[in-house]
Amino acid sequence: MRDFHLPGRSTVYAERGMCATSHPLAAATAIDTLKAGGNAVDAAIAAAVLLGICEPQMTGIGGDAFALVHPGPDQPILALNASGRAPAALSAAALRARGFETMPTDIPEAVTIPGAVDGFFALSGRFGRLGMDRLLAPAIDYAERGVPVAPRTAFDWADEADRLQGAGINYYLRDGRALRPGEVFRAPQQAQALRRIAAQGPAAFYEGEIAEDMLAGLGPDAPHRLEDFAASVGGSDWGEPVTGRYKGWEIVEHPPNGQGAAALLLLDIIARLKIENLDPLGAARAHLEAEATKLAYDARNRLLADPAHMPDPAALQAPGLASELAATINPTRALPRGLVQEGAPHRDTIYITVVDENRMAVSLIYSIFASFGTGIASPKFGILMHNRGSGFSLSAGHPNEAAGGKRPMHTIIPGMVRQGPHMGLSFGVMGGPYQAAGHARLITNLVDYGMELQDALDAPRTFAFDGALRVERGYSDAVRADLQARGHEVVVPAAPIGGAQAIAIDGVTGLLTAASDPRKDGIALGY
Repeated sequence: MRDFHLPGRSTVYAERGMCATSHPLAAATAIDTLKAGGNAVDAAIAAAVLLGICEPQMTGIGGDAFALVHPGPDQPILALNASGRAPAALSAAALRARGFETMPTDIPEAVTIPGAVDGFFALSGRFGRLGMDRLLAPAIDYAERGVPVAPRTAFDWADEADRLQGAGINYYLRDGRALRPGEVFRAPQQAQALRRIAAQGPAAFYEGEIAEDMLAGLGPDAPHRLEDFAASVGGSDWGEPVTGRYKGWEIVEHPPNGQGAAALLLLDIIARLKIENLDPLGAARAHLEAEATKLAYDARNRLLADPAHMPDPAALQAPGLASELAATINPTRALPRGLVQEGAPHRDTIYITVVDENRMAVSLIYSIFASFGTGIASPKFGILMHNRGSGFSLSAGHPNEAAGGKRPMHTIIPGMVRQGPHMGLSFGVMGGPYQAAGHARLITNLVDYGMELQDALDAPRTFAFDGALRVERGYSDAVRADLQARGHEVVVPAAPIGGAQAIAIDGVTGLLTAASDPRKDGIALGY
């Protein structure tokens, strides 16, 4: 239990339904949808699309989505992949010939066909109770009326405003600057697009004027064609999640091309390091997790890709791999700077989880990748184009090498914990490449240190990425000095590391317990 003398948040309890996400208006919309007769899928869709208006630097209909859906007790968890594919004409060789060694983040070639809109219709068609016209109505209304910009949203907006280009500047800046806290952001042009999508289905997005507008924003030299967009109708895939165990907990992750398997590998390495005997906020735990993260992410970068192009889609869960990697960790000395993650750092994603009265649970993550994606917006409707293609490799012969028709490696991953026939926890951690490490940190906070759910999200974080160990200000100077002495290049990041949302279900009483990360503007709400 938290110390009520100190600032903080209480864990939220409810019996009928619950939502946890990164913006209060979206959480309220999810609860309103449940009360109106919708289920968890309906509520997640309604709130997620609204988040594209509340946090446009994070997400939008020009992005991708992944979801885990647990329809109810004694039913299997399903994984929905609503990530888009590269346009047919994309060529890694052509990019190498232009002098690129890694995938760029801000040019049309970084744009894969957005998959989220098709994914929302796939979710609704299989599980939803309410029509998409009803589910998109809140986003349409707020897009027209406007949303006051929340404090963390304004912080990120200002930090990344220079990424915007072309029509993106006109739609997402005011007098050439980022919107400030409390200023109202309106997107009536997106309301027009959403109204068409609600009435006509996914074809309204992938064909006709909206697709032509996105193509116009990408420009005549882009590799994209109208047929690339049209081919994405019905392109979302249902599959089975990947699972692993951590000290008796069954962890459920989204399969590749997401990095869920990297989270499972990381947990498998940590399980061999006996961190439960260490101070949860001490240098020894932070050091071991940093070393395990470097090794798991190095394996991810070498092996993970579109599963259709992976020689062995189960390679990250190969027997003995975690033991082999754990054995290379020195408990007192950092690995040398050789394991550098490929790709640009980013932290821009939204996550939402909803559980309804029948205990259907949805864990959904939805993103345009970097802040404002590529920064490119379509000229008529103002749809920001994501830059998920920057998740590709340009290394010749790599399974994740950029090519037409392929899905890039994705960092966004929804998570769940299953306890027998019941779904025990639905959770997600935002923060770009941090997400796999964030899943591991949340699970170890709960399992190894017995933290309450809100405490597990509140606790300070570290993240080893790109040769540096990022350490939040919640750690003491003594811990930072200790980590420096172990050979880490310690930095205090300007922005906090990630953001998380979670809902737990008591398998006996059915009580819902939820938490929302204070690093974001969000909230957990129930009824």
